[in-house]
Amino acid sequence: MTGIDTDIVTPVILSGGSGSRLWPLSRENYPKQFLRLTSNRSLLQETVIRCRDAGFGSPMLVASDAHRFVVAEQLREMDLASRALVLEPIARNTAPAICAAALLLAEEDPDRLMLVLPADHIIADAPAWTDAIRRAVAPARDGMLMTFGIVPERAETGFGWIQRGEGLPGGAGAFRIQEFVEKPVKAKAEALLAGGEHVWNSGMFLFKASMLVSELERFEPALVAAVRAAVTGRQKDMDFVRLALDAFAQAPSISIDDGVFARTDHAAMVPCSIGWNDIGSWAALHDIVERDAQNNVAIGDALIERSEGCYVRTDGVLTAVVGLRDIVVVATSDAILVAHKNEVQDVKAIVQRLKKAKRTEAESRPRQYRPWGYFQPVHAGDRFQVKRLMVKPGEKLSLQKHFHRSEHWVVVNGTALVTRDGEQFLVRENESVYLPLGSTHRLENPGRIPLNLIEVQSGAYLGEDDIERMADDYGRE
Repeated sequence: MTGIDTDIVTPVILSGGSGSRLWPLSRENYPKQFLRLTSNRSLLQETVIRCRDAGFGSPMLVASDAHRFVVAEQLREMDLASRALVLEPIARNTAPAICAAALLLAEEDPDRLMLVLPADHIIADAPAWTDAIRRAVAPARDGMLMTFGIVPERAETGFGWIQRGEGLPGGAGAFRIQEFVEKPVKAKAEALLAGGEHVWNSGMFLFKASMLVSELERFEPALVAAVRAAVTGRQKDMDFVRLALDAFAQAPSISIDDGVFARTDHAAMVPCSIGWNDIGSWAALHDIVERDAQNNVAIGDALIERSEGCYVRTDGVLTAVVGLRDIVVVATSDAILVAHKNEVQDVKAIVQRLKKAKRTEAESRPRQYRPWGYFQPVHAGDRFQVKRLMVKPGEKLSLQKHFHRSEHWVVVNGTALVTRDGEQFLVRENESVYLPLGSTHRLENPGRIPLNLIEVQSGAYLGEDDIERMADDYGRE
């Protein structure tokens, strides 16, 4: 990476998000950064790999506590390492998250440069991205708070815009920021595009950790005080760094744009064309993936007949579309979305209705990830339900018991080490074991391949909260 001392730059990847814009594939507990949308790697994996390939060291990740095991699993899956995995105990927007990362890095080196990156963006031109970072390094070392403006391709109303000011000394293609513009209406967006002085706000930043904290203390001292207390009270939990909940909850929920960049006189930006897309809707995704001669996209077991401009994706069930134009169809095992491409931004309204009705489809995908692997519902009826469990090699569930249900485990492949009321025994492929109501039990995979089994639960109450843990390797209560 010519011109950049990579040792002075630490990537900080923000892995938050509510999972509403790409519903039903994304959910609150499984937002879009964990999805494989344009390749066989998730957006989070692509972001970490981009940093690695550019020559940076391991990044710091800031993620929701609810997503911790998904993040850890996706890093492990690709043999990727992180400098630290910092857990936000409660969502508080980007300013508190970035402040926490800055305080942690400043403990080692106050002048450490932080390259702040969302985990869920696509960058098609990695060399151009690297060059933009190179142009931002010198101003950042001189105390400027740098961001990266995307040279606009259209009158986009879904992004914020930035007005370019005077050039910074040195001629490296960096400019002061004149003004931040909130997401404009169509007429204003067209005027911004025609004027030639505005770029899209990418949400990527570069600055010294100490400079960011100093400016935040000027404008949001209560935020810094709360986050500093959360960092001071942090706890190490396996590979995670847990910020103190009570302190972090006191931080106001505010974006880094509103908290600092729109108020400081040290804000500057580098304009760039890097093939950037934040995939803010199904229509945006349709436009960046490979399409057929009729401008259609078919992913999974999908059939499209006499249709144009459609995006059809299915996770399993055969999905057929006939005689439609500019329609999005997304089918998962528990929900189906059908929308016109011009209306897909309103999918968020559907998610809000689901949340108001306390529907699980707003929050969780059927497959639920745990530190030991995952489980997935197969079928449910009156007083029974069937699940598939996958336990990773060397992992184990908690030692537990249930008060309202009994269970049968049938091993499909692999070998299970079962503890039942103090007795331990192996259960092999095509064998089963019965766990009576109230029995103390544990499931473990002692082998070198994944353990897959079918669990049949029966009883008066089958909720996930019917559990008492006596011992747990992952610190869960």
